[in-house]
Amino acid sequence: MRRLIINADDFGLTAGVNHAIVECHRARGVTSTTLMANSREFAQAVDLAKAYPKLGIGCHVVLVDGEPLAPAANVCSLLAPETHRFRRSASEFARAAVQKQISADEITAEASTQIRKIRDAGVRLTHVDTHKHTHMFPVALKAILTAAKESGIGAIRNPFTPLHAVSKAAIVQQPALWLRYMQVRMLNRYASGFRRAVNEAGLKTTDGAFGVIATGLLDEALFRGILDSIPEGTWELVCHPGYNDAALANVNTRLRESRVIERDVLTTPQIRDEIRRRGIELITFADI
Repeated sequence: MRRLIINADDFGLTAGVNHAIVECHRARGVTSTTLMANSREFAQAVDLAKAYPKLGIGCHVVLVDGEPLAPAANVCSLLAPETHRFRRSASEFARAAVQKQISADEITAEASTQIRKIRDAGVRLTHVDTHKHTHMFPVALKAILTAAKESGIGAIRNPFTPLHAVSKAAIVQQPALWLRYMQVRMLNRYASGFRRAVNEAGLKTTDGAFGVIATGLLDEALFRGILDSIPEGTWELVCHPGYNDAALANVNTRLRESRVIERDVLTTPQIRDEIRRRGIELITFADI
């Protein structure tokens, strides 16, 4: 049996992203989303989450490219030097994590604060993941697992991607995929430790995540290719639908027109037919 969670990241980022995610959910192209507690359109996202109770909601813990919800003095190791903001990129976070400059306790404190804000708004959380997959690094994973467990959250994203998720032909046709492929291949060395840590914490997860290599490049052809490559088991497809509008222009993100393409793919009836034809069951994290 093949089961698939289609999870849209960045709920709350802008009103356009919020509406696109809901449109995809109404079209049965998205089953789950992850909400950013420190986002600009958090209140609107909360209202939409309550209006669509079948849409699974997770906490998209932000540890890069944003501001903490916990007092800055309590999370100093998470901040860029001489600022009250997180480091700007995942690569900066990774460098600090590898060099043991980041406190796990401070990550737990910040993650717990973000989770609590969503819960206090009346939203039931099905799982947790992180913006730009920072929880693939051991120091962040341990801290996020602690925050999730203390908050009673029973599932976490497995951010590791099967390397066959994108065909060699597609990589040749889109050189940008090659760079993403090599990055994911290098980071997959953390995969076995991830599975062990999640098991020890008593949380549930999927067999892996598709769409990570194709982030920013996911079109209909790649989507069909991913569907063809999904093996038996429970998997997640990570996506980022949205509108490339004036609000998004004011956000620090490389994902702009790609969000529109993903929205179009995930709302087309043909894609739902493709999923059904392959016998793939769509679920949320609450079902694993």
